[in-house]
Amino acid sequence: MSDIPTTERTPAAAWRMLALGVAAQASGTLLVSTPAYLIPLLHVERGVPLSQAGLFAAAPTFGMVLTLVAWGALADRFGERWVIAGGLALTAVFALAAVPVHGFVGMGILLVLGGAAAASTNAASGRVVVGWFPRRRRGLAMGIRQMSQPLGVAVAALVVPPLAERYGIGAPMLLAGIVTAALAAACAIGIANPPRPSASAATATVRVNPYLRNSFLVRVHLVSVLLVVPQFTLSTFGLVWLIGGLQWSATAAGVVIAIAQFVGAVGRIVIGSASDRAGSRVRVLRWVAISGVVVMLLLALAGGLHWNTAAAIMLVVATTVSVADNGLAFTSVAEAAGPAWSGRALGIQNTGQFVAASAVGPVIGAVITAVGYPLTFVLVAIAPLVSIGLVPRRDGHPG
Repeated sequence: MSDIPTTERTPAAAWRMLALGVAAQASGTLLVSTPAYLIPLLHVERGVPLSQAGLFAAAPTFGMVLTLVAWGALADRFGERWVIAGGLALTAVFALAAVPVHGFVGMGILLVLGGAAAASTNAASGRVVVGWFPRRRRGLAMGIRQMSQPLGVAVAALVVPPLAERYGIGAPMLLAGIVTAALAAACAIGIANPPRPSASAATATVRVNPYLRNSFLVRVHLVSVLLVVPQFTLSTFGLVWLIGGLQWSATAAGVVIAIAQFVGAVGRIVIGSASDRAGSRVRVLRWVAISGVVVMLLLALAGGLHWNTAAAIMLVVATTVSVADNGLAFTSVAEAAGPAWSGRALGIQNTGQFVAASAVGPVIGAVITAVGYPLTFVLVAIAPLVSIGLVPRRDGHPG
């Protein structure tokens, strides 16, 4: 147990933990995102059906679904440091093992295992942020922490297609293995577990299941599941839409996707800070859900009219909006669950999101094949539309 006092002052070490948490999850996201950016090579150049390529892209996400709650429970029980470092070390092992593999089945199995290991960073790095930062800074801190996913996706968008085209599918896996191994070592050295409540307080808190108090956590989970549909639609099929649908070059399309992810990363910080100033996570979350409907419809319009420049701009805007909810939801869940339950609650939060994300690849791929991209974007807008009515009216217990 740490002896660092829990005050409203942000400890200097908190920023180091935040930086390591961001880098750790970004490295895991690089592996998880890699197969999505192999879709242009598989579908456009090798003729693999889009639904099958989407299923391949969903393999690491499926692996994450299997282990998120378990990693969260381990973080609740043993702390964040070794959960993050150990999970990244396993991720590196599976990524490096996939380098010489050529068959889809063998590669898919290793991607499932790699995703299962990479899930360690999701719940545990969220606990680090909530544990080290006072409430008045958590929105900003979690917004910075949530940069990790778009940063990892942006790196994948820039490096995976050219690496795979020049050196084969094993090259991006080698890169992911090296990066995750390096971050595993850095986190083992640099991360310290945040302050925890006393043993008596923790014991009393464990007895109170936050899911039995009210419906707040369940509603936030459901909202996040719905809002992940446009997010993973764009991250999985945005690149192949630009290349196959709008006839962009692979390099130019990769730059657009990378820009979208970087802008989305900055947007998460802005939204998190806005929730600190507004004094409410869920009010800002509702704004994001409403914006999600609007931007998906505008993206469909630009794509349907073949306004290529407008479509690229709207893809950047839609990607930014589609990832803006994650930090808000994570902070809300962690605060409502409290320190004794936050790892498991964040694991459940991520599990619901990644179950939906695992379905996005094959399902949306089949829908695109049947009706095309513009109408698919219209249909995807239904998800954030439904989520608006599920957003709780007030924040949960501050935790």
